[in-house]
Order: sequence, then structure tokens, then C-alpha cells
Amino acid sequence: MEAVLILNGLNCPDCAEKIRRRAQNVDGVKAAEMNFMSKELRLILESESQKENAIEEVKKIVSDIEPDVEVLLDSANTEEEFDKNSFKMEIAKLFAAFSFFLAGVLIPMPFWWEFSFLILAYFLSGWEVLVRAIKNILKGEIFDENFLMALATIGAFAIKEFPEAAAVMIFYQAGELFQDYAVNRSRKSIAKLMDIRPDSANLKTSDGIKAVSPDKVAIGDIIIVKPGEKIPLDGVVENGSSLLDTSAMTGESVPRAAKAGDEVISGCISLDGALEIRVTKPFGESAVSKILELVQRAGEKKSRPERFITRFARVYTPIVVIAAALLAFVPPLAFGLELRDWVYRALSFLVVSCPCALVISIPLSFFGGIGGASSKGILVKGGISLEALSKCKAVAFDKTGTLTKGVFEVDGIYPQKISKDELLKFAAAAESFSNHPIAVSIKRAAGIDDFSGRGISAREIAGKGVEAGFDGHRILAGNKALMLENGITPSDAEGTVVHVALDGEYAGYISLSDTLRSDAAQAVKKLKAAGVEKVFMLTGDGTENAKKVASAVGIDAFYANLLPHEKVEKVEEILSGLKDGEKLAFAGDGINDAPVLARADIGIAMGGLGSDAAIEAADVVLMTDEPSKIADGIRISKKTIRIVKQNIVFAISIKILVLILAAFGLAPMWLAVFADVGVAFLAILNALRAIRA
Repeated sequence: MEAVLILNGLNCPDCAEKIRRRAQNVDGVKAAEMNFMSKELRLILESESQKENAIEEVKKIVSDIEPDVEVLLDSANTEEEFDKNSFKMEIAKLFAAFSFFLAGVLIPMPFWWEFSFLILAYFLSGWEVLVRAIKNILKGEIFDENFLMALATIGAFAIKEFPEAAAVMIFYQAGELFQDYAVNRSRKSIAKLMDIRPDSANLKTSDGIKAVSPDKVAIGDIIIVKPGEKIPLDGVVENGSSLLDTSAMTGESVPRAAKAGDEVISGCISLDGALEIRVTKPFGESAVSKILELVQRAGEKKSRPERFITRFARVYTPIVVIAAALLAFVPPLAFGLELRDWVYRALSFLVVSCPCALVISIPLSFFGGIGGASSKGILVKGGISLEALSKCKAVAFDKTGTLTKGVFEVDGIYPQKISKDELLKFAAAAESFSNHPIAVSIKRAAGIDDFSGRGISAREIAGKGVEAGFDGHRILAGNKALMLENGITPSDAEGTVVHVALDGEYAGYISLSDTLRSDAAQAVKKLKAAGVEKVFMLTGDGTENAKKVASAVGIDAFYANLLPHEKVEKVEEILSGLKDGEKLAFAGDGINDAPVLARADIGIAMGGLGSDAAIEAADVVLMTDEPSKIADGIRISKKTIRIVKQNIVFAISIKILVLILAAFGLAPMWLAVFADVGVAFLAILNALRAIRA
């Protein structure tokens, strides 16, 4: 049982973590997951009966920590617009405060007039900081940025550094304001990448066309999509034809044609024609819903850098506060040095201590990378998967449906003791209940798609084939292993073949051919260019056919005639040959490769549109059938990790440098402010580069 709360107005990552920790301790809540970038707090509840009380308690927690944050229960229509008027008012307030500050510093005047101008500048810019600090202290929340800034600036007043105190508060608030602006811009940029949620559906009724919410449309209903409109739900075209813009879903720029009888998915845009669509899935199970949920929840699966920063922030600030206290009083007491000088150094120390640059920019970098990948039709399940993808040194491909199109054609029928037509008919009957590409090809070649009412009984034998009863005969259709297991000697034919036995005697075989995907060879080249050292192919197909495909696309090594469990064993064998820290990705069609997808370091499902199995089993889902996009995903992941490392090194280096300078009395408080909010702002701007995939 889950409840999702949207925290509109939440721009403080430290506060977000406090809310999550306290929410996790509410009665009835088993776990709480916070996604700072999407402002979602997901509560895992013990039972439905505790939902209402838990939500009310969490609302109180949010009100305590962030009183200006609005808590909403439904994610629909909650997109938060940046308040330009409020932003302008804050700018005007800071400008006024800065004017009073300049007057107090530059214009010669009596002391009390100077003090009045500076105290006015201080309170005009920092009143809210002081109020929040007092409230948090009363609630036991001491080590936060409001407390640190209040303590540092009040301390500056106490040692009569009036201009310094006012300047620090003004610069701090200015940095915070532009930091919030940058975070909102990044959220808006990522939201724009995923702007695929339909606003309404044109439902066809007996009274005409009625605009309704997509979640009000039932399976079997008819909806109308006009030119320029998004398809709101998955379905089948009943009437009309159009070119579809699928870029939001697949990252493809070339439109796709849709006509009567074609399946279409939600999130695509009809460009030049009206479509009448029969709905096949409710909105909650549509492609749009699955993709949005996947992207929105991606922030909950945190990478190692994100987890490190969360732990780092919790211990770093208290340590720096203790160090500042020691710096302020130990040298004067132990060595008789001037107290005022060392207190000033300690106050500069305090200003530096807030780890905002890291706490904001690291998750923002990962979220930007995930958003950028999604714009290319590559869905990554969280920072942990993106980080693993950046370390990918080996890739193993399934063959059928991954490197090849999986659309087979019967290219030869070789009977023994029966005619070609009979062999094809019995094979089609045996495969009548299967939707496997080979089965579909055989049924299509036989010209019989529907065997219903003909008394067929069939049993699938995993990894080998099918046993069926039809027209008084026992049929076996499958690979050599199935034949040998039943004491039947099959032909030595190589390639993709289906052997058929009738009543215990070999009846012949049917050969099929499959075609390579147009970008299969390019995919291998791009992977090598992206730093992948070895590319493998694992297939249940015969050795000759596998060798032909491997040679055509440039595979380093292939393994043929593998049963599903043997693919898992081969993956484990490849994993054992990798160095520490190196990762293996396995790419399959996501339908019958779930065990291998789960066993590899990174499971990559091809053609994820409409495939529940793919989205469940894989760490990365490619929305199209282009294996070359794996290299794009690796490139994006490496770029994101580079940005993360840059921000970590930059932020920590600047802070350590300023801390050392402050300890030696070489860093004024304004420089300490830059080391806090200035570095945070620059780190956020750097993080925004991850969005541009």
C-alpha cells in the first residue's frame, strides 16, 4: 500500500531529507522515499486503514520543517510555475537592503546612523533566516543552514563587525534566491523532456464527442485523435490514417505511419490525420503511465555518490561547528591570543560549513542525466543504474529480436514420407497456441492463423519445443534436443530450423531465415568507441546461423545452442572474467530473457513499448528496437558521472581551501559566503549540462 505526496515549493534538499527521515518514523509507515527533483514523497504503508492518519502526521512534519511548502495528494495537474512576481519582490528587497548597506558603509555619518542603516539592511535581507532558525531550534533542529547563518552573523555583530554581518546576510540571501531559480529551471527543463502526459481524451459517445480525463476511458471505448493532438491511451486504429510523431516516447525524429488495424501507443502525436482508436488498455497501464512512473521513481534508486553525499551532509556540518568552537576559544585561552580575531575566524568557518553545493547538485546531475537519456528513448531506472552503465566494459546480446528483427520467413520445407503441405500443416498446428516469432512465421506460411475448434492440445517444453495432439496424431515440433530426447534421429540441418516428428517418427524439418537490424553492426562499433572492450552474443540458435550473425556485426565471441538457464550460466562465466568495478550489460527483448536481464549487472530491454516484462526485469529500457542506443546510454552515463565528480571535487576543494584560509585569518566572511552559496550556484549550472544529452 502506497501514498504519494507532492511537496510544492520544496527547494531545500537538506529539508527534504529531514522530512523523509521523520516521515519514516510515523506510525503505520514502513518506509519513506523522497525524490527531491520531482518533489514526491512516497510513503510505503502497513495497511490502508492507516493511510489517512499517516498522511496527516506527515503534513504536520512538512509544516514544521518547511511551513511554506504545499502538500498535495494527487500528482495530476500539480506542475509548479516559478512565481516571477515573488522573485521580483525578493530582488527588490535585496536591492533595498544592499542600498542601505552601501549608505552605511560609504557615506560619512555618526556611528548610530551608520549602525541603523546596517541593522536595517541586515533585518531586511535576513529576517526570514532568523525566524526559521529560532523555530528550528525550538523543535530541536539545530544544525541547518538557517542556524549557521544566524549564528555567524549575530556573532559578527557581537564583535562589532557590522558591515561584515550585513554583507554576509545579503550575499547569502542573493545566492539562495538564484539557487532556487536554477533548481526550478532545471526541474522545468526535465519536465519539458517528459511532457507526454495527455490532458484529455475525446471520447466517442452516442451524444457525440465528449472531452474527458484519460483515466475515465474504459477498455473498448472509441476515442478520436485530431491532427496535432496527443494520443491519450494505447489502442488499435479503427478508422483513419496519419503520420505519428513518436519522438517523446522513442527519441526518433522520423514520423511513423499509422493506419486501420495498427497498434498505437499513448504519448505520440498525430501529425496530419484524424484517427479513431479503440482503447486496449486503461490509462494506468498505458505506455505513458508506465514511462512517467519509471522516470518519476528513478530518483529513489540512489547511486553511491548520492548516498555518500547524504551521509556526508549529516556528519560534516556538526563537525565543522565543533571545529569552529574550538578555533574560536582554544587559541585565545591556551596561548593568550586576541579573542575577537579568533572568533571572527570561527564565524567565517561556520559560514562555509553548509554542504548545499553537494546536496543539491549531485542528485540534480543524476536526474538531469536520466531526463536527458529519456529524451533519446532510453529509460534508466535510477542513479544506481546510470552509475553502473558508466562502468560497462562488456555487453552481451541476445540474437533473435535484438540483433536481428525477429521476423522470420519460411525459406525451405524438407519433408520425409509426407508432403510439404502436410509437414507445414502439422508444424502450424503444433505451434497454434504460441506467439513466438518462429511460430507466427510457420502459421503465416501455412495460411492458417486460427486453429480454434479443431481439437488441438499442446504442451510447451521449455527451451526445446512443443508437444501437441492434432487430428489423431502426436506431433513434436522443436529443436534437435527435443527429437533426441524422444528417441528420434533428426536431420543434421544447420541454421534456424524446426524439426517435426509425427507419431514417434521423423517427418522432416522447416528452415527459417531472420534479417539483421539495420544498425546492428553500427551498434557494435559505437560500443567499442564508447569504451566497451568485449561484445558477446548468446543465442539458442544453431552454431552456423549464430556464426553468420556474429561475423556480420563484428561480435567478439558467441555462444550458440543455449537453453534459457545456460544463458544465465554463460553470463556468470563472463562476469567472473571481468575486473573489479567493471560491469556487464545484457541486452534482450525483455520477454523471454528476464532471468538473464536480472542476473547481469545491467539488464537492457529492447523495444520496451508495451512490454510489461521488459520494464519489470530490466535496469534500462530502450523504447525502440535499435541496439545502437545502448552506446548512447553509456555515453550519457559517462558524461553524467564526469559532471558528478567535477561537482564533488570542485565543491569540496573550494570549501577545504576557504576553511584553511579562514583558520589562518586570510578569508573574510564574504569569501566564506561565496564558498557556500556561490559554489552551490556554479555546481548547479554545471549539473544542468547533464540534461543536454
